[in-house]
Amino acid sequence: MQKILLVTLLCLAVSANLYGAEAGEGWLTDFEAAKKVAAEKKLLILADFSGSDWCGWCIKLDKEVFTQKEFKDYAKDNLVLFMADFPRKSKLDEKTAKQNNELMTKYAVRGFPTVKLMDADGKVLATTGYKEGGAPVYVDHLKKLIAESKSK
Repeated sequence: MQKILLVTLLCLAVSANLYGAEAGEGWLTDFEAAKKVAAEKKLLILADFSGSDWCGWCIKLDKEVFTQKEFKDYAKDNLVLFMADFPRKSKLDEKTAKQNNELMTKYAVRGFPTVKLMDADGKVLATTGYKEGGAPVYVDHLKKLIAESKSK
């Protein structure tokens, strides 16, 4: 019985990594995969440029918004979640670190957290960051940014 449980847990861990869940529940870490999913599902990408293990505002945004049920419920039907992480305490694999650095340069990210709403081609529609008020306020903020980008 213990062997079956161990094998099951191992399989779950491996499958989570294959789908980019290492950045957190539902978050992809491969930008090309995020663009592909966004195109297939006709959704926008929410790209979070974060210093997940050292940036106080990033940690606060994650805790107050991204881990909350209201945000998750909204995101699952409306967004493809992508994280470009720049940790200091842990090390990313070389491919992911290179990708994230290239994206930071391409999208002129100057500080953390930087959150960008993008279309499936990677075109930036809006840029934001931490916003006080928790998940309900942040979801409303995202909805407003999306509506404004559609009216341009």
